[in-house]
Amino acid sequence: MQIAVVGTGYVGLVTGTCFAETGNNVICVDIDENKVKQMQNGKVPIYEPGLEVLFERNTRQGRLHFTTDLAAAIKDAQIIFLALPTPPGEDGSADLSYILGVANKLSFLIEDYKVVIDKSTVPVGTSEKVHAALASHLSEDLFDVVSNPEFLREGVAVDDFMKPDRVVIGTNSNKAQALMRQLYEPFVRQGNPIIFMDERSAEMTKYAANSYLAARISFMNEIANLCEKVGANVDMVRKGMGSDNRIGKRFLFPGVGYGGSCFPKDVQALAKTAEEHEYDFKILKSVMNVNQIQKTVMVAKIKAYLGDDLTGKTIGIWGLAFKPNTDDIREAPALYIIEGLLAAGATVKAYDPEAMENVGKEFGDKIQLVDDQYEALIGADMLAIITEWSAFREPDFEAIRKLLKEPVIFDGRNLYDLERMNDLGFAYHSIGRNPIQLEAEVTV
Repeated sequence: MQIAVVGTGYVGLVTGTCFAETGNNVICVDIDENKVKQMQNGKVPIYEPGLEVLFERNTRQGRLHFTTDLAAAIKDAQIIFLALPTPPGEDGSADLSYILGVANKLSFLIEDYKVVIDKSTVPVGTSEKVHAALASHLSEDLFDVVSNPEFLREGVAVDDFMKPDRVVIGTNSNKAQALMRQLYEPFVRQGNPIIFMDERSAEMTKYAANSYLAARISFMNEIANLCEKVGANVDMVRKGMGSDNRIGKRFLFPGVGYGGSCFPKDVQALAKTAEEHEYDFKILKSVMNVNQIQKTVMVAKIKAYLGDDLTGKTIGIWGLAFKPNTDDIREAPALYIIEGLLAAGATVKAYDPEAMENVGKEFGDKIQLVDDQYEALIGADMLAIITEWSAFREPDFEAIRKLLKEPVIFDGRNLYDLERMNDLGFAYHSIGRNPIQLEAEVTV
């Protein structure tokens, strides 16, 4: 098929590259000339494991192209994906100006039948707005609008696209449905479903899925906080819960809150949709509130240990991205934690395998970014772990002990076994588990 993908962020670039991998001819469009030149020169502008290999192969074999020319990109395309930003406005609603702006431009450019697909996460009713924008200058027999939400997890987005749990497609057009089935059949050969539904239900499905997962995370963070109060171990509670097949094991790990480009924005947007329809979605409000508080839990723990005034104290931080295997720092808990530490007077030395350039743009010279995880610990009063990169799971504990002023670790992701940390002689504070104190502290 001939495919155009408008927008080359995480969703757009992964979508375009993966469709090219199955033999389609794909043109990706972006208004950022520097970004397009970068991709034309063979450089992937985002960090996403597995993407670079597919990107290189499909550009080399002539199936993946990049341009700033929307008219040229869509001229021969049967299918046009809109993978554009939908940032939250001040009131929490999704900003549709990018999507509707492109839809309006397409209304002057489309000359033969095309399927226009909302790939971005958009509020219920967006497909109708896109349809109206296209119909303003087009005959309705020249296009169909389809809702095809993405379910890509940053860090494993390529695997998610190539081997989806399901493909959700919202359309009432038999013609569009046939094209979409043909497009996605190579990805579901093992029998995972392509689920057809109406456009509004497809739009709601994405928000409902992400909001439910966010609710699981916030619930477990609340359980973890209560475990600390009553002396229970959240790891044991999690295992006991997760073994129930009605609940399952995923998204039950407590921590310092969720972040990223999807969960915060999508929960907020769904709550705004409920508000617009005069429905009081109480659970979603609690999910957002719990998550906001959870992002400050580590700062409160550190202050309880070192005192409210952190002037003269240095905190070494491991992990800045909102999750491992990405350089994305949007709504990352690390940003909130660093702000809290700086406000209390602390000096921050930080390391992340991929996200330091983005964090540098955020904080400038307010924090010290270092090239090695152990360099972040030199002269530090403690180590704070915020993102669970694999490189942090089995560190050199002897090196950590030698570099820190005191062997103190605050772990926001529960990476280490309590008994092991006790045997190693560390003061170890985690989430939802009893803290381990230094022997001198116990004596006192």
